[in-house]
Amino acid sequence: MRRPTLTLAALPLSVLMLASCAQPPEEPAEGEEVALGSGPVQNQLNIATGGSTGVYFPIGGALGTIIEENIDGQAGTAETTGASVENIRLLGGGEAHMGIVQGDAADQAFTGTADFEGAPVETYSLAVLYPNVFHAVTLQSTAESEGLECFSDVVGTRYSVGAVGSGNEATTNQVFQSLEIAQDEIEMSQLGYAETAAALSNGQLEAGSWVVGQGHAGITELATTEDIAIIDMCDDERSAIVNGYGGYTEHTIPGGTYPDVDEDVETIAVWNALVVSGEFNEDQAYEITSAMYEHIDQIVSVYGPGEEYLVPETIENSPVPVHPGAIRYYEEQGIEIPEDLRP
Repeated sequence: MRRPTLTLAALPLSVLMLASCAQPPEEPAEGEEVALGSGPVQNQLNIATGGSTGVYFPIGGALGTIIEENIDGQAGTAETTGASVENIRLLGGGEAHMGIVQGDAADQAFTGTADFEGAPVETYSLAVLYPNVFHAVTLQSTAESEGLECFSDVVGTRYSVGAVGSGNEATTNQVFQSLEIAQDEIEMSQLGYAETAAALSNGQLEAGSWVVGQGHAGITELATTEDIAIIDMCDDERSAIVNGYGGYTEHTIPGGTYPDVDEDVETIAVWNALVVSGEFNEDQAYEITSAMYEHIDQIVSVYGPGEEYLVPETIENSPVPVHPGAIRYYEEQGIEIPEDLRP
């Protein structure tokens, strides 16, 4: 699959219970390929999101409400998960019908690389949502004592890459790889956001990654109790990451986004997408995409910083091909889907 240039663990019981009573796609006869968009309509949709304190979960909840209120006979339920990588595996296994994922994880799954090496999972976009921004968070005192001026200065530190199996971990590992930083050059921890924040406060880490929507509540909360700093990615670092992997774009976090982080921070970002499996019913994909954009204010209400990105034109940044049902919607809006994003 092409890599487009972009411009910008255990499951809870509720997931398992819902998965067990979900309507999985019909199995094709032996040797028969399932055509794109040919699966049955799913009346009860499981939407794989992320942790309950993150951005994916409320967006998934808002989407479920939109579906239930505007499409006859259908309902959607947002499920908490380990986020991107797990969501893609749930889609591949038929345990979820829709998922919100980071673009780099979706691309890696489609091409069978990184966490999906030897086990590819092809998903297709209904929509591109907003960018996740790479935040390398530390404390101001630590940044000064350790000389953390550019991201590569984290070599030799205790660093949290994110929870095991998360998109956060996948992106951080890709950043290290692009900068040719071996994992044994840092003392690596695999902690979720809350655990990373606590470890920074307790002096158990020097820094950690948050690959999240700009203005993330967890970073803001940490900044209310600690004097934080966000480590810049210097020019050569950003270039190496963006040029080394097509899923990323350069990004600036404006000064003032977080308490006492007054200067702009240069970093990278990756798009988030709403994806489904290839056999997801074409007419249903069209109806959901249309309803979502007709009622996009309900999603903006749970994630205001995404408002400027939550427009149909953003689909041009899709990390994977666009689902045929969604293509129909976008073409009705006068948006031409590039050839490299058509299945």
